Amino acid sequence: MCSCSISIDLSSQDETAKLARALAPHVSGGDVILLEGSIGAGKSFFARALILALLDVPEDIPSPTFTLVQTYDAPKFEIWHCDLYRLTTPYEAQELGLEDAFETALCLIEWPDRLGELTPPDALVLSLQMTGAPEVRRATLQATTPRWCTILERLDV
Repeated sequence: MCSCSISIDLSSQDETAKLARALAPHVSGGDVILLEGSIGAGKSFFARALILALLDVPEDIPSPTFTLVQTYDAPKFEIWHCDLYRLTTPYEAQELGLEDAFETALCLIEWPDRLGELTPPDALVLSLQMTGAPEVRRATLQATTPRWCTILERLDV
């Protein structure tokens, strides 16, 4: 098992979208990206940008805050965008069918701490943290699999 991480300062929403577009060609069905950060850190914005980069035809990408899960049909796989903020136990996440989605869909999970023991060990973790400067976010991508480490090493942002 390997461990790797990269950190990037994002000074605008355009730079956040650029990071999402850079990652898009490397993701596939069965990948899980855990989106960590406080409210307003840019988790939903990043997820929207990544989803739009993967769709053939752009569409409205609403926040899954109230629905918990929004799904999209990309050309090669399904995308699940999940906001688990309102969940209180991992069992509630299990009821959403996430374990099955982890096998076949690209899953973008906001508030992944709600997954508990359901958290996939091979997920890519993207932490977005506000810095002291206005609009600047520090994006830290962490992985523990050779595949993700190779992707992070080659990521062009």
